[in-house]
Amino acid sequence: MFPEGQMKNVVILHSDVAPDAGEDELDCLRQADTIAGALRYLGYNPVLVPFVLDLTQTIKAIQSINPEFVFNLVETVNGKGSLIHLAPALLDHLNVPYTGCGTDAIFLTSNKPVAKEIMQTAGMHTPAWISSTGVRYGTAPSNIYLLKASWEHASVGLDEGSVVRLDDTTNIMALMNERKKKIGGPCFAEAYINGREFNIALLAGNPDVQVLHPAEMQFIGFAPDKLKLLDYRAKWVEGTFEYENTARTMDFSSADDNLIADLQSIAKRCWDLFDLRGYARVDFRVDKNGTPWVLEINANPCLSPEAGFAFAVEKAALQYHEAIALIVNDALRL
Repeated sequence: MFPEGQMKNVVILHSDVAPDAGEDELDCLRQADTIAGALRYLGYNPVLVPFVLDLTQTIKAIQSINPEFVFNLVETVNGKGSLIHLAPALLDHLNVPYTGCGTDAIFLTSNKPVAKEIMQTAGMHTPAWISSTGVRYGTAPSNIYLLKASWEHASVGLDEGSVVRLDDTTNIMALMNERKKKIGGPCFAEAYINGREFNIALLAGNPDVQVLHPAEMQFIGFAPDKLKLLDYRAKWVEGTFEYENTARTMDFSSADDNLIADLQSIAKRCWDLFDLRGYARVDFRVDKNGTPWVLEINANPCLSPEAGFAFAVEKAALQYHEAIALIVNDALRL
């Protein structure tokens, strides 16, 4: 903490969220408010600044504050996840320290098909997929695929309409083009892995990254013919079956010890492979043979108190402001 009267200004840079935005975008503002409280506790004076596509306006807003650093919470620009890398790129240009991953890591992990190709080349298991141009990668365990947004996170665009069962008559390109129109951006088809779902948060340490305790998503009371998906409704739409019947657990029996060790090892490999920093989250499916498959890497995961990251931090016996301090210290070391 700083002596009274010497609080240093910091910017919390966040997505410019429209009043009628969905819950996934509004959550960015809730994160910003919570992190502002943690930064005040640490002795900083946080100022919230929306990142707008008029970069001159954004630059003026940041420079007028003369921040010690920027806490980067930008997830979308003009509502588009495909522009997420503009925020760290601009901060690099301004030579202002900022939290979280750098421009390259944000770009490569946010473009899911590109991230999958990098992981596959590195010898890591990631579900088979079909690119937006129809190129097939890997071997699928069944004919069930999910049409997923190439750029968006937070399960945006993922619902029961995303599920396709391919056969010899399926025109996958037509289906992807139709889905593209609905979600407003490119998509790809990813093979569905029937099994358990986990995620692992990672937090910058001193000196090395901390791989936190995994969380498993439990699908309660799902009918046998209903795919177990952590879709948009499960994450964001209160009152739906999916939201009310999807739960998080961090309690495991000793029978899962080896699996947990494998998941943590793979998460650390992802951190190193993509040169992540600050904090991140890796999402997995584990098939019936116990093989972990990396679904995606989130280089800018949700930090709200209700999110899995905060629960993982608590499981590690850290207070929320202590985790924020580690993220800040990592940014200032660079």
